[in-house]
Amino acid sequence: PLSGQLSSHFVRNRTDIVACVNLLLKLFHLGTFFAAILRHNPSSQVEHPLPPLSHVPPARSLLHRIRFMHCCRRAIASGCSQFFPAVSRVRFASGVSPLGRRPATSEAAMKYILVTGGVISGVGKGVIASSFGTLLHACGINVTSIKIDPYINIDAGTFSPYEHGEVYVLDDGGEVDLDLGNYERFLDITLHRDNNITTGKVYKQVIERERIGDYLGKTVQVVPHITDAIQEWVERVAKSPVKGDVTPEVCVVELGGTIGDIEGMPFVEAFRQFQFRVKRENFCVAHVSLVPSPRSTGEPKTKPTQASVRELRGLGLSPDLIVCRSEKPIGNEVKDKISNFCHVAPEQVICIHDLSSIYHVPLLMDEAGVIDFLSERLQLNLPVRPARFMQSWRDLAERVDNVYKKVNIALVGKYTKLEDSYASVSKSLLHASLAVGYKLNLKFIEACHLERQTKQETPHLYYEAWQSLTNSHGVIVPGGFGSRGIEGKIRACQWSRENKKPFLGICLGLQAAVIEFARNVLNFENANSTEVDPHTTYPMVIDMPEHHPGHMGGTMRLGKRTTIFKDEKSKIRQLYNNASQIEERHRHRYEVNPDFVAQLETRGLKFVGHDSEKTRMEIIELEGHPYYVATQFHPEYLSRPLKPSPPFLGLILASIGKLDTYLQQGNKLSSASSAHVTSESSSDDDAALFSTNSLLKKMQLNGKPKAGSPLATIGDGAEGSTGTSTKCNGTHVADCAHESK
Repeated sequence: PLSGQLSSHFVRNRTDIVACVNLLLKLFHLGTFFAAILRHNPSSQVEHPLPPLSHVPPARSLLHRIRFMHCCRRAIASGCSQFFPAVSRVRFASGVSPLGRRPATSEAAMKYILVTGGVISGVGKGVIASSFGTLLHACGINVTSIKIDPYINIDAGTFSPYEHGEVYVLDDGGEVDLDLGNYERFLDITLHRDNNITTGKVYKQVIERERIGDYLGKTVQVVPHITDAIQEWVERVAKSPVKGDVTPEVCVVELGGTIGDIEGMPFVEAFRQFQFRVKRENFCVAHVSLVPSPRSTGEPKTKPTQASVRELRGLGLSPDLIVCRSEKPIGNEVKDKISNFCHVAPEQVICIHDLSSIYHVPLLMDEAGVIDFLSERLQLNLPVRPARFMQSWRDLAERVDNVYKKVNIALVGKYTKLEDSYASVSKSLLHASLAVGYKLNLKFIEACHLERQTKQETPHLYYEAWQSLTNSHGVIVPGGFGSRGIEGKIRACQWSRENKKPFLGICLGLQAAVIEFARNVLNFENANSTEVDPHTTYPMVIDMPEHHPGHMGGTMRLGKRTTIFKDEKSKIRQLYNNASQIEERHRHRYEVNPDFVAQLETRGLKFVGHDSEKTRMEIIELEGHPYYVATQFHPEYLSRPLKPSPPFLGLILASIGKLDTYLQQGNKLSSASSAHVTSESSSDDDAALFSTNSLLKKMQLNGKPKAGSPLATIGDGAEGSTGTSTKCNGTHVADCAHESK
């Protein structure tokens, strides 16, 4: 008798059949009560109304009882369950309710973890938020992340690198805060531009809705219109898949800035309302606060944290977890004090001190019992964790601490005063070096310090920069904007090419390599980019046809694009496992002039990759060089801790002299290459570095390098290295926000 629609809802196993029959027998005795209420309640709207009371089938058999129950089930599903709460709470062994659907908690109960910060900005909220996601992801939970930036900018595309660090680019072309890079790297997910919420985006959306009449003439205010827009945005984005087609189960939201900032008040108020909108059992607040240890006292001070938590509570949010950031580990007495004055249990206070690498943070949080707390607080019902829980992260963290062989990489950039300006590049180099068992020794070199004008004005900076460059095993020239420092980048490309040092150029680095090759190999003395010199005789780099000057935000070639390899064999294609095409993220306005491609290739600078239309050059590789590769795209955005980006892996392998072996073995690392033991560098490299150091020690700050030395060749300007040298004086914040790439 259990057939048709009724069986599809009720029958899951033998246990369900027994439970079904027992329930039907109980509901049969309530049949008259059901019918009476439905007939005499005019407000009830039943999709399939019951027949009149006189037509109710008599209870002559189990089949009749089932038919009656089927009618009752339809009535309950259509809105009458408030009359029979006991029936609506019934669950079968398979988890299916009598209403024919799973419990509401499994459908709509998205869990939210809000991460706020106090005392100071930059306290580590991004890493803490990423670590929450990593722990949950390791337990089999699908996690997504949202970063809220309270500034009025629409996005991070026009920011100066000196203020907010690098601009991180997503697959869909979104220019977002660098914290979203941490989320993607930690969780190995793909986020979207809407995962970054700014005040500018929210206000723009509300104003556009007001213009088209969505608010029906109402006075548009911060409360409720702005706060409602924030809540709706968070709910919508939280349900967007970030890995395949799977809907996330937990959303980690990081609120930028510090509690008390005036620009963040609408977001705090929105989340105060949001905790009741999604129910308290689905919402958790983690507050990250600084616990300073002044040198004058030598002991941790908890007053800043107390004040920060007090202010957070005054705004309507009570922290469920307090994450204390400190320079050194703090004792239990400090935790007990914070617990006592901040009105939380001692197990709700977690201490995260400065660690050797950020990969230790999830492990430390796991040891503090964060998973058990979240499982109980958010009713996640996490399964018992396997014995190898987070084993890959443990191995990675141990590798950071236990490798002793060093590889020296020189990063020649324009914004080196703030290391976060190259956060993704630095992490990509770290991923690659750890994969081959080497410790990364990254040296930041200001590009303009390599120029001749710096030698005249501040010679000690000039010689220090060249010493760092010549002491390196490999060189990387990342992207940038504008003319400042471009000559320094070009000279770094020349030194790497002539001395056969492994080299990787990214975006502007590719353009600088092309200009240098044209000047010194093709003898195009005035070769340049139209970005630097619009009237150059040899425009090796030009702006893209679709670029329209005027608007800076969102007008570049952004997001994931396809790059197609040419047929010929190349090292970079081998690093990509001989793929015919790849997808990488882009961010640029200028491109190599296709009119000069043939001339460059005849002299050995091969363009081994281009776009799908074969009009834009994407990858160059120099013939007869150990590793001289540059890409127009940004490979650093897709590098992951356990999956290093191929161009970066090639640079590191070439720098330690093992690239050819790696390619011959089919892109497999030998045990010797990845062993984490002390080893010497190659004797040739050591001898070269020793001789260079000796030479530099003998130099006087106002002296001149000896003829034939590396600095004599490049320092005073090698033949063909022409172009206007730009002055490096200070931070040059203005040219970061308005210069074109």
